[in-house]
Amino acid sequence: MALAKQARNVNPAPDKPSLIRELVEIADYIAHLRNEIAALRANELTRDRLPMAHEELGSVVAATAGATNSIMNTAEEILGLPNDKNYRATVEARMNDIFEACTFQDITGQRIAKVVEALRQLESRLSRFASAVKAKDEGGIDPEEVERRVRKELLILNGPQLHGPAVAQDEIDALFA
Repeated sequence: MALAKQARNVNPAPDKPSLIRELVEIADYIAHLRNEIAALRANELTRDRLPMAHEELGSVVAATAGATNSIMNTAEEILGLPNDKNYRATVEARMNDIFEACTFQDITGQRIAKVVEALRQLESRLSRFASAVKAKDEGGIDPEEVERRVRKELLILNGPQLHGPAVAQDEIDALFA
């Protein structure tokens, strides 16, 4: 498009060969753009990968909640056991139930790895597309994103930190001392 504007400014009535050259360049760009859009495989992303990521994360939540409930219920049972001659054998049996419930970590790790791979592919495809079409982000931050950040900050909804706690545990403990 910029070439067309330049051509008009230089020569008000461009000759046919330069006009044909410009149209060929535009057609080539459109063909390249179509190929890049096809390479996104957007239908696969929306049909397969993103729904799979959603399902896998839902399964992680369910498995984690189930394991946590199992561990807590077993611990409560242990605390309520009578102190009789069968105490040790009963505690050992219940402890094995706790160990079994802790295997959720392996399953959730596998599910999260699938989601990470799906998101990595999405990121890679979008990055390639953005590069191919020389996409530039709009100026400023999305107003909804600003609102979400402000809400998180006000309600202290930062969640776990990626590279260790933002505040050391000793500092937190000192608040309660």
